[in-house]
Amino acid sequence: MIPELALLAPYGGLPLFAAYGGLGLVVGFVAGLLGVGGGLIIVPVLIMLLHAQGLAAGMEPQLALGTSLASILFTSLSSVRAHHRHGAVEWPLVRRIAPGILLGTLAGAVLAAQMSATVLKVFFVAFLFYAAAQMWLDFKPAPHRGLPGRGGTTLAGGVIGAVSSWVGIGGGTLSVPFMLWHNVPLHRAIATSAAIGFPIAIAGAAGYVLGGWGVSGLPAGSLGFVYLPALAGIVVGSVLTAPLGARTAHRLPVRPLKRIFALLLMTLALRMVWIF
Repeated sequence: MIPELALLAPYGGLPLFAAYGGLGLVVGFVAGLLGVGGGLIIVPVLIMLLHAQGLAAGMEPQLALGTSLASILFTSLSSVRAHHRHGAVEWPLVRRIAPGILLGTLAGAVLAAQMSATVLKVFFVAFLFYAAAQMWLDFKPAPHRGLPGRGGTTLAGGVIGAVSSWVGIGGGTLSVPFMLWHNVPLHRAIATSAAIGFPIAIAGAAGYVLGGWGVSGLPAGSLGFVYLPALAGIVVGSVLTAPLGARTAHRLPVRPLKRIFALLLMTLALRMVWIF
């Protein structure tokens, strides 16, 4: 297929850009409803879309991961502002953990750009099952200790950043349990996780842009391993539905919704195993 015509190719009866926008609509609603990032949905669905179109053959995971992290640059800002207005963000902790986050995410993204697609897919599928189990069980670790010193916090940030760069998320699946374990109250852990997501997005997007710079075989509209048409559709769609999801969250029971989302994650994981 001629790369310049890829956006006009049908996918399920819709132009491909409409599929990206539809993905954004779902991601925004789920993020507003459950307070989770959309990377766990964006990455597998985007891999499937790219695979179905024959775009970036053998590099679909890198392109999906880079695009997912870039989308967090836009979607996390409104969340951080809302949490900051309520005074819930632990900014001293953000400043302490940010150096490790930036280094770990950037290094992880650059490394992922060189890894095989198979390794990234296996890692991502395993993480999907972990996230699904965490969501199904509504896992919240009991607090055991205070926050570590600067060295320990930097190390934790590096691990959170590296793993986030390999699964295309803002880190909440890892950073919230870490903070709960260290006696940070739940509402403050969620708010602080939203703030931590921004440096993850900056370093992750930069790492995938650098890692994919000059790589041949990427579709038109790619900036390194960030696919700009998909990024635009996802951001526009998610901005429209995130407020609706947040309003709906106050009207429906959260626990059953989390279990439905867990089933969705397991379905996506199994679908990736079946296809790839």
